Amino acid sequence: MNELDVVGVRVEMPSSQPIVLLREVGGDRYLPIWIGPGEATAIAFAQQGMVPARPLTHDLFKDVLEAVGQELTQVRITDLREGVFYAELVFASGVEVSARPSDAIALALRTGTPIFGTDGVLDDAGIAIPDEQEDEVEKFREFLDQISPEDFGTNSQ
Repeated sequence: MNELDVVGVRVEMPSSQPIVLLREVGGDRYLPIWIGPGEATAIAFAQQGMVPARPLTHDLFKDVLEAVGQELTQVRITDLREGVFYAELVFASGVEVSARPSDAIALALRTGTPIFGTDGVLDDAGIAIPDEQEDEVEKFREFLDQISPEDFGTNSQ
């Protein structure tokens, strides 16, 4: 397992499909995962420290976990089959629950839980970006600093 950081979310053009970009900690691979607009908004809210007037689903899930005394200890991006990524939520009790990576990432950001990717997923879908291409990643980060969750075209209720 390789620890991953969330670089951010953006809208891929011309399809207008949101994407979350993860970076291998201590490595040079990046993992792009296409996600839905609702999850993109949830991830962007969490990264920007925005708290909606009413809790989003991921905020509610975090609150429920706290209320029942369960601790989320890891999020794992475990598999890629036929273009679909799979993830697991791992709890301190040892229970593991299957989840969509986008939901798992949104929850991890809210709970401060580390995110990991398997070697297989990173080997199959990871994109190596050597240090000399790091300025492209920096441009992506600058882009992320200029967008807001509203750019994803969803209404949070």
